[in-house]
Amino acid sequence: MPVTPATPGTPATSTHRQILALAVPAFLALVAEPLFLLGDSAIVGHLGTDQLAGLGVASAALLTAANIYVFLAYGTTALVARRLGAGQESAAVGAGVDGIWLSVVLGAATAIVVAVFAGPICDLFGASAQVADEATIYLRISAFGIPGMLAVLAATGVLRGFQDTRTPLIGATAGFGANLLLNLVLVYPVGMGIAGSALGTVLAQSGLAAGLLIVVLRRAHRLGTSLRPHPGRVLAAARFGMPLLVRTLALRGAMLASTWVATELGDVPLAAHQVAMTVFGFLAFALDALAIAAQAITGHTLGARDVDGTRAATRLMLWWGWWMGVVLGALVAATHTVLPLIFTTDQDVRHALGVALLIVAVGQPVAGLVFVLDGVLIGAGDGTALAWLQVAVLAAYLPLLWLVHVHADSLRAAGAAHALMMLWWAFTGFMVFRLVALGLRARSGRWMVTGV
Repeated sequence: MPVTPATPGTPATSTHRQILALAVPAFLALVAEPLFLLGDSAIVGHLGTDQLAGLGVASAALLTAANIYVFLAYGTTALVARRLGAGQESAAVGAGVDGIWLSVVLGAATAIVVAVFAGPICDLFGASAQVADEATIYLRISAFGIPGMLAVLAATGVLRGFQDTRTPLIGATAGFGANLLLNLVLVYPVGMGIAGSALGTVLAQSGLAAGLLIVVLRRAHRLGTSLRPHPGRVLAAARFGMPLLVRTLALRGAMLASTWVATELGDVPLAAHQVAMTVFGFLAFALDALAIAAQAITGHTLGARDVDGTRAATRLMLWWGWWMGVVLGALVAATHTVLPLIFTTDQDVRHALGVALLIVAVGQPVAGLVFVLDGVLIGAGDGTALAWLQVAVLAAYLPLLWLVHVHADSLRAAGAAHALMMLWWAFTGFMVFRLVALGLRARSGRWMVTGV
């Protein structure tokens, strides 16, 4: 649903600049985050196959434990932006401080659980005993970095609410550099092996958290905002975030269910699916940057009781989402025979992946609209509706996956490329379901609640 942008000189031109100023640093910061894992993989990979496989198992568990709390960033951004738009700068920082205290509580509790049960968690993946041992070492040490990871989410949400996406970018860049240096030193000269990689990442994540928290706390001190925890307000922040947690779990459920069906299709479709999903995830960083801009702008305009401004900004951001999706789709389509060469030497996997990437390309304009609408509704604090809608979309998607599952034998017989094609058309249907659900909610206008 592309819309016509305003001509230069109109108020929308400044909104264009505002979107770019927020989205570009946000995109770069989002891309910097996976570099922590890439740095670990590059260093640990030279220790041996068991260590690298163990890192893969531990990282999957660690990222799952941390990513379910992404509402700490999204929810905090919406709360802070709304209060800032209402002219309540001190209250905006106060809402951010509440989110940070919540991240400390959740981070400490999660760290204890992961550290205590690191062994059984790694055993769930069914890896060999040697790989499970290496994974357990990495996960048990990395658990101590979870409070820092969640604090980074909350502090980043505060800064985004103040429409500052540059500070998280600077922090993420410095954190990656520190992570790489610490890992190199601890793994090899110090001789700690995979334990050194885990410790280096914990130190880097904790340092990043400290840096971002200092920025937030300085702002709070300047405004005279209390830093003491207020249990009632912290619980209120938790209640605000719970619907976003449900939404995130429903999204993760769709991804996991897709991977489960891919395993039914055979090794070649599974391998190609993993790479296709990785490419889709990377493209999502660019689109999620627009969603972050949408969260901050929507929260601010609604807090300022500017309904017309909210509508205009939403139309403009949808224009950005649509055309960003078109551009990304065109790039993927143009390189769908080249990208597989980077990831594998297996001709069957290359062929299946090329077919899947074409479908990924077709779905990018839809994904662009979905990400922007998601960001707008999160920025409006419409979490409860988002939770119900995402659960409903998951319920609508599962029958499509079930059809692929029950016809797995015939799809395998038709070839790996055909089997994976059907799975990715089903996943594209999932994105269309999301677009319909979010679009209907956006058109209703019931999410445009103004003021604090």
